[in-house]
Amino acid sequence: MIPRHQAVILILLLVTSIVMSVVLWNLRERAHQRLLQGQASAPTQAPQVAPAEQATLMVASDADDTVTPRVFTLPLPQAAEARARVILGKLFELYAMPGSAHPAPGGASSVAQVFLLPLSGGVARSDSASRAPARSQIAVVNLTGAFASSHPSGIETESLTILSVCATLHANLPAVTQVRFLVDGQQRATLAGHADLTRTYLTADTTPTEGVHP
Repeated sequence: MIPRHQAVILILLLVTSIVMSVVLWNLRERAHQRLLQGQASAPTQAPQVAPAEQATLMVASDADDTVTPRVFTLPLPQAAEARARVILGKLFELYAMPGSAHPAPGGASSVAQVFLLPLSGGVARSDSASRAPARSQIAVVNLTGAFASSHPSGIETESLTILSVCATLHANLPAVTQVRFLVDGQQRATLAGHADLTRTYLTADTTPTEGVHP
């Protein structure tokens, strides 16, 4: 015959096992319901990828101090500001590559934002399919402080960077007729000690035919 205290212990163990089984079953059911809810709320379609389009990059070369057009196929968003940022990001990627004709570190992340603001008066040809006239725009290019701090110093190399950015914007967004530069959202006197960042650049002065010197 089992002593009374051992019987009590066995009963307590049995009750504890039953309680633990119920708790574990409830936890399992909750986890299963959360999984089902997550599947129900998950998107049924894959996120859309920006369609690939041709973009013209005005690429600088330190060898002969020129800027020349090169055509690339890039996934470009429809929003003009996002489009401008992607295009300039590709331009800066080229400059950050080993053996670049115009070395400048930083890559695509060097462009923090691009803002497009309408200008009062004047029209520029739109790049839309309708080719309808569009109000002229000023592009405000916000560069990162890291890019400006690491950019090679010199009037020629800094001017080539500015020139290529302005020409690239106008080549892909013809309505952009003026360009301003910020660094980390603030006005900065120069890019790396020479090229003036306090002025407004006119894209008409930076659009090369076959190649242009700064």
